Amino acid sequence: MKRRSLIAGVAVVALSFGGGATTAAGWWNKPKPPAPGTVVPALPAGQANPMIASGVGIGANTPVYKTSGIGPSALNTGAPAGSEAAYIDTAVFPGGALPAGVTITEAQGINALRRIGENLAAAGLSYADVYTMRVFLQNPAGATVADFAGWNRAYRQYFANTDLTTGAYVPVPLGTAAPAKPFVVNKARPSRFALEIENLPVGGWLVEVEVDAAYPKR
Repeated sequence: MKRRSLIAGVAVVALSFGGGATTAAGWWNKPKPPAPGTVVPALPAGQANPMIASGVGIGANTPVYKTSGIGPSALNTGAPAGSEAAYIDTAVFPGGALPAGVTITEAQGINALRRIGENLAAAGLSYADVYTMRVFLQNPAGATVADFAGWNRAYRQYFANTDLTTGAYVPVPLGTAAPAKPFVVNKARPSRFALEIENLPVGGWLVEVEVDAAYPKR
């Protein structure tokens, strides 16, 4: 498992605020650093609902919170212990039955992100405060690649599901169902990487997530 720590008053990362080297002729055109106590995402231009930020700048004196790696909880007691199905969240999928098109990675992703939300709430934060996310995916049994599409559907239930132009939520599909209102309407678009790994630390896990969140300026 990974670290969990609370860090306050740190000036952190600034990523992706423009390309190329700064020159004597153009340094004044570079974006200014974020103001103290703020988080500024760098978003792809011309997209009304981008999935992730290309980078995030964090102003000085911004207290931040880092979760450990969090996977799904074994909530499906009707499935064998340590199986992939054991990590289906029965509060979302009663009896552990998955609706049409919902993949096991998608279901575990929803479970893990619900646990992330609980972790954040215990620290006085919410999904809206997340600015960076790291995702580790394992292949489901019998699959040759990780299920990135299923993970992304789970992710959109909690993050990056509003139109940046209108502010309205963007419907999200659950499996192959018609898109509907996301579980949590949230405009936050953290910077993110998601990668496939050979083995996660808990048998049956297909998803592990860790996030960084910034305490809102008070």
